[in-house]
Order: sequence, then structure tokens, then C-alpha cells
Amino acid sequence: MGTKQSKKLMLFNLLDILRKYTDEDHRLSQKEIEERLKEEYDMTADRKSIKTNLMNLEEFGYEIAYSESIRMVKNPKTGELEENYILSDFYLVRDFEDSELRLLIDGLLFSKHLPYSQCKELVEKIEKLSNIYFRSRVKHIATMPKDRTNNKQLFYNIDVIDEAINEKKKIAFKYVEYGTDLKQHPKKDDNGKDRVYVVSPYQMAAKEGKYYLICNYDQYEDISNYRVDRIVDIEKLDETAKSFSKLKGANGQALDLSKYMKEHVYMYSSDTSRAKLRIVNAMISDIVDMFGSDVRFYDQDDTHVSVAVNANETSVLQFAKNYAPDVVILEPKELRDRAIEDLKKGLKGYEQK
Repeated sequence: MGTKQSKKLMLFNLLDILRKYTDEDHRLSQKEIEERLKEEYDMTADRKSIKTNLMNLEEFGYEIAYSESIRMVKNPKTGELEENYILSDFYLVRDFEDSELRLLIDGLLFSKHLPYSQCKELVEKIEKLSNIYFRSRVKHIATMPKDRTNNKQLFYNIDVIDEAINEKKKIAFKYVEYGTDLKQHPKKDDNGKDRVYVVSPYQMAAKEGKYYLICNYDQYEDISNYRVDRIVDIEKLDETAKSFSKLKGANGQALDLSKYMKEHVYMYSSDTSRAKLRIVNAMISDIVDMFGSDVRFYDQDDTHVSVAVNANETSVLQFAKNYAPDVVILEPKELRDRAIEDLKKGLKGYEQK
């Protein structure tokens, strides 16, 4: 009975060996596979049965690559030499290249919106998509910082939001922020009670290592952004969500996420306008990185160039303050005046003893 069970398991064991030990740079001959079967699964199999089962795996949809050569062997019955096809150098063709898996892992490691324990579990799952050689190299990846978000219900939040978006329903939640005690506390309303946010959700997007919900807060007609990892006690409501196209500034159009992300580089919620900046030439790449290629440069000299951008006003203001004096707002005048006032306040704060 045990032998029969082993034969039934051969397909799974062969697949496990190919997954663990092979890739384009690490291939196994039938003899090496035979040795692995014996060593790891205490299973004895001849090369013919190994070859048959490998071909069966191909029929089941697994892409297995191998080399093929011809060897002349004597027919035991006729004594004549005949061509015999020899298959070797087997490896499993994978859905992901190691470099792609590394990018996925790096994305998790540098993300700030995933709890440490859940991020660690995801990294381990990604590692299993490759083989032992990749897992040995993963040891060289920087370790994860443990002071990342501790919102254990992040994935639950994502599921509820995703379901609400699909069903065009509103959601309600509480929103937490850190206090001086380094603990998260729900924001309060005017009566000192935990504030409950009711919003119409439209999209979730990652920005600057954080995960944001793009939505409409029920009391207003504009767009709001909330950190998904700071949402707690979320629930989907039966109430139909407000259409994005009816919001202020939507101009009757659906949400264009790519356009929205370019205009809201810091994920602030405020009006979008055409702003003109004067920057040093060394900042040209930073402008393109921040605002995308939908910008217009003009009036360049040896040291400076002007640039027009379509962006969220608060984002432009923050960008200009971050890089002052290398970035100066020219227009609109109201935004330029706000920058001047903010910078004056900043200088005053430094001058105070």
C-alpha cells in the first residue's frame, strides 16, 4: 500500500523538487532528480518513470524546459543501432523573474502602511514563489523597521472599502492620529466624542509609501484623502455613494486617477490650479518627478527656468516651501502671497529666542 501511495505522490514530489531547486541557471538531470527523490522523499524511481511524470506535469499546464539530445543505442532484440532521445537539464519556468520578486519585496519593505507582522508574512510568501537560491539572496535585503504602522485591521479595511466601491455604497469609520504618548487616538468631534466619518469611496492609491482612500466627506462637495492605515471601526453602509462626477471640480467627469495623482503630489485636498514657478535649472528633474511630464518650461537662462504646472494648490505651496529659495511661486498671486506669509512666519520662528 505504501508503494502505491508513493507512486501517486511522485507528481507532487517532482513538482516540489523543480520549484525548490531549479531555474534557468540551475537545472537538474534525470539522475539528479532521481537522487533528490530518494534523499528527500525516500522514493525510488527509474529514469523512465521520472521522464513520464515530468511530461505529465507539462500536460497539466506546468511549463517545464529541458534540453534534448540524440544517442545511438543498440536494440536488444535486433542488435541494430537506433536513435534514442535523451532529455536532461530540466527546470521549471516561473511566472516571476527573481528581479521582479525583488521589486515586490522592496515595495513591501519600503511601504509604511503595512503592519510589521503582516509585511513579514507577505515577504515570506513572495520568497516561496522562487527557489532556494533566491531565498538565500533575500538575506541581503535590508531588514524591515519595526516602528511602522500597527493597524492590524488594514487588510480588513481594504476589503470593506473595495467592496463598497464596487457596490457604490458609502462607508463609515473613525480616524486615528498619534498623540504625544506615541499612541493612536480617534479624532474627536465638537462634543468630545469619537468622530464618525461618513464618506463616499472612489479609489485607493499608494503615495509616498502610504495608502490613501480618495473619497468625498458627506458634509462637503469636494474630494478628501484619508490614510487607510489610520482608519478603524470601518463599516459599509446601505446608503448609495455620491457620484464623483457631481463633485466640485469634477466637471461632470469620472475620477481620472492618473491625473489626480499628478495634481495631488502630497495628497492634500484643495483646489487645482495652473501655477507658474521660477526654479534653478538643477530642479528640472525634480519638477518632472513630482508633477509628471504635463508641464511647460519657458524663459530659461544660465541659472533659472520658469515652469507652468497643473496641480493642487496646497501641494504647489508645500513644494515651493520645501525647496525655497530654489523654487519661487510666480502665479497665482494669492498662492505667492501665502508662500511669502508662511516663509515670514518660519523665519520669525527661527529668530525667536
